[in-house]
Amino acid sequence: IKSVYPNYDAKQGYELAGFAWLQGWNDLVDGDVYPDRQKPGGYESYATLLAQFIRDVRKDLSAPKLPFIIGVMGVSGVQPKPNSMTYFREAMAAPASLPEFKGNVVNVLTEKFWDSRLVELVTRSFKVDRKRDDLQKDSSLKPEERAAAVEKYRAELFTAEELRWLMGASNREYHYLGAAKILGPIGKAMAEALVELRKRNR
Repeated sequence: IKSVYPNYDAKQGYELAGFAWLQGWNDLVDGDVYPDRQKPGGYESYATLLAQFIRDVRKDLSAPKLPFIIGVMGVSGVQPKPNSMTYFREAMAAPASLPEFKGNVVNVLTEKFWDSRLVELVTRSFKVDRKRDDLQKDSSLKPEERAAAVEKYRAELFTAEELRWLMGASNREYHYLGAAKILGPIGKAMAEALVELRKRNR
């Protein structure tokens, strides 16, 4: 602990409050590992491995009932069934239903925190990127003329309010747009789920 928190007082000790797991994007799209991902059960091995991961974490930390929160991937928001995203979400959520994890592993469905409006703004902003790329090819323009043309085009595509909203996105869709507006509520929901689990298990 002192390696990451130098002021840690070993005499005071510590408490393991719980473990939060928020899955990234790559397992969803890995066709080598999940060749049947477009079919029901195509991510079954993910569910098996996630359950084993929970067991291993608890064993390694000597905490057999450590509360475990699974943030079920919510990229792209609510999805029509069936598709590879819904199959993957089902696999992610599956360990919480195992009898051995009853009452100490829960799912948080993060899809409800997705922001479709922000996605639309980010998608629209790609037009500005393409415009900038096109203008770079025009050798007759000076750098300041290119910059002015890009800003003029941006102003045609977005209102001032939309540009303020767009500032909340710093990454791609598969990284929840890097948006606190999405990630903040996900973190809060996972923390609240952990608090609720700890209350139940007192």
